[in-house]
Amino acid sequence: MKLVSVNVSLPVDVIWKGRTVTTGIFKEPVEGPVSLRRLNLDGDRQADLSVHGGQDKAVYAYPSEHYAYWRDAVPGTELPWGMFGENFTTEGFLEDKLNIGDRFRIGSALVMVTQPRMPCYKLGVKFGRDDIVKLFLNSGRPGFYFSVLEEGEVEADAAIELVARDHNNVTVGDIARLYVSDRDNTELMRRALAVEALPASWRNYFSKRLKH
Repeated sequence: MKLVSVNVSLPVDVIWKGRTVTTGIFKEPVEGPVSLRRLNLDGDRQADLSVHGGQDKAVYAYPSEHYAYWRDAVPGTELPWGMFGENFTTEGFLEDKLNIGDRFRIGSALVMVTQPRMPCYKLGVKFGRDDIVKLFLNSGRPGFYFSVLEEGEVEADAAIELVARDHNNVTVGDIARLYVSDRDNTELMRRALAVEALPASWRNYFSKRLKH
């Protein structure tokens, strides 16, 4: 497993459907060591902190393996690393093999898997098409967020080392499917609620679903 690319950006203003949108989704690869801190990478910021960023979404990672799928799904679209707004483009592990709560050493930093990504309309801004959010959700390729347990330096081509697996065995893919396609799986929802690393927003969402 390795870190293929480290991608960062500061928020920029773009025109979308006649209005100005401020977004940090236009990530670009950077070379050399980058400091990874509790809330983000040096040189990277989120525009709308009400839905982006925070300790549970400090770093967004997307598997490089998914890019082949998207080249077929959106032909004619340029897809450089960072196209999906990811900070880390990774190689060697996918959503159905990653448990919520798994811990990894990347460079000198220690990170933990927290949740899948649920995209907002700004992915459409990046791609210049309204249907990309629906395509993304239905693809089963959401990528995943890390929290930062120990700050450190990361760099493209660095090895990603598994430090600990979460024993609950609830995967990133499981959480994404509970939101998109497996909405009535109450047994899996209860298992998800037992995962200590799952953020409070997801816990509240599943608790309300179970009540109703």
